[in-house]
Amino acid sequence: MTGLLEGKVAIVTGGAKGLGLGISRRLVREGAKVVITGRDGAAAEAEAATIRKELGGEALGFAADVGVKADVEAMVARTVEHFGGLDILVNNAATLTPNILLENKTDEMLKRTLEIALWGSWWGMQAAFPHMRARGGGSVVNFYSIDADTGAWLHADYNIAKSAILGLTRSAAVEWGRFNIRVNAISPTGLGQVFAKLVKEVPGFLEAATENNPLLRAGDPEDDIGPVVVFLASQMSRFITGELINVDGGQNLPGYVSKPHNLAELGDVR
Repeated sequence: MTGLLEGKVAIVTGGAKGLGLGISRRLVREGAKVVITGRDGAAAEAEAATIRKELGGEALGFAADVGVKADVEAMVARTVEHFGGLDILVNNAATLTPNILLENKTDEMLKRTLEIALWGSWWGMQAAFPHMRARGGGSVVNFYSIDADTGAWLHADYNIAKSAILGLTRSAAVEWGRFNIRVNAISPTGLGQVFAKLVKEVPGFLEAATENNPLLRAGDPEDDIGPVVVFLASQMSRFITGELINVDGGQNLPGYVSKPHNLAELGDVR
């Protein structure tokens, strides 16, 4: 490893599973001290312990529900208390509600999706701001999704939240650039928690999901997605802010078809 993040302190929300775990591991491999948070505090600390043992780096895991403002503020405060500051915030945490048609989504589903994906990022950024400013700068990496670009079926609430992330990213980039705080977003397609579960449980799913991907494979969280986060968190990207980077093997070029085959079962009454 190159040590691009030596001495830096990072938070990765939803960092104990899927893409978040791969990113957490990659940040540590590049020298960062990493705080992993998730609603399952035991899982977060277990993965942090594994990272400390396998990679020899500094990692801390604890419970935080980013859909709760007090948890987010405590997450940042505890990080600063433990490691002495904060340089990098990776807003990876998200949630998916049941796969049902837009007209059947409930207010509570949208509320919870916005709380975790949008409000959690908003609260995290606001809490991190004074600490990054005090350090002379920092980097925020937010998460967008190809689902919002394609209007993915059955993900209306998720698509709304991800679309709003771009506005938040660009607004913060414009306003916080004067403090050398860079804010960017990535749109990853990889073996995240849900994707990996489908690959394991559904025969042929991986082949079907990647057949129109230009690189013909799914992204590895640690070796494909993680390095791009490292790039955006490091001085390698010191003149980049307000950008959206697709980290998807080119999947955004052909897009993908998400129309379900069982519309009648989902309540379609045409």
